[in-house]
Amino acid sequence: MTAMRTACALGAALFLASPVFAQQQTADPALVTERVEVPAIDALQAPSERVGEYFETEDGARIFYEVAGDGPPMLLLHGYPLSGALFARVRDALQDDYTVLTVDHRGYGLSEAPEIPQDIGTYANDALAVMDHLGFDAAIIGGMSMGGPIALSMYEQAPERFEGLVLIDTTASAAGPAEAGLWQGVAEVARSAGKQPIITTLLPDMLTGETRLNEPAVTDYLTAIMQGSSVDGFIGGAVALAERPDFTDLLPEIDVPTLVVVGLEDSLYAVQVARGMVEQMPNAELAIIPGGSHAAVFEAPGHVGSAIQEWAGGM
Repeated sequence: MTAMRTACALGAALFLASPVFAQQQTADPALVTERVEVPAIDALQAPSERVGEYFETEDGARIFYEVAGDGPPMLLLHGYPLSGALFARVRDALQDDYTVLTVDHRGYGLSEAPEIPQDIGTYANDALAVMDHLGFDAAIIGGMSMGGPIALSMYEQAPERFEGLVLIDTTASAAGPAEAGLWQGVAEVARSAGKQPIITTLLPDMLTGETRLNEPAVTDYLTAIMQGSSVDGFIGGAVALAERPDFTDLLPEIDVPTLVVVGLEDSLYAVQVARGMVEQMPNAELAIIPGGSHAAVFEAPGHVGSAIQEWAGGM
């Protein structure tokens, strides 16, 4: 019962733990209005049936990755508790101009891990190793939610690997005491009650109410992505988020072009969190996605794809 109560508090507690949670009006000049064509849900491979390759790390993890398209490399890193399937809809908008690489972090999706990973740096090292394996000396590197700190950890280690940076519905801050305690509670829920209570609680934060009401296929696919991750992945990611480093002091040092993308209705890391990061970086732009919540890159892929295309084309 305690585990269930902890899971049910997830959405509200993360919202309150965000540094700022002000909602923006649709008149914001950073609002993305253009759209690109994206595939329908029924045209996508099931998350468990994706076709890709595996890279085995030195410590025995098997990292699943997919490569699509032609052009300069672009690496996209998913958030908690998802997989590279999160980017299936936006990839079609990008692969004509970029070689799009997605990875499943160890313990998520189709990747495997010999033990529970519990730190952001491990995920970052895996992503850099896959880039090495593919011969990608540098790339535009983007991360959604937990993928944001992973991308920032990569930049801290190897800034020369970045042609550009995309931060999607994420934060550079460490977890405050309330949020850290929450994520530790989520890890305990996963240990004692499994994945389903967390998935049920996260969905209203991942997708807007309108999408959940009117587009059940979107809800079902995103649910399937989360269900495809292991309990170990749920545990390790929650601990990693609770103990993630504070990258706010790194932001002013990021000298590559940066795009910060945020769903207008994101209740986890809201528009003002994104705006605060932009204000701290010397070469950053903000894109606000209408009709998008925390998983805007899947919920509103046309808008996200347009934002990335326009920004990257002007680099």
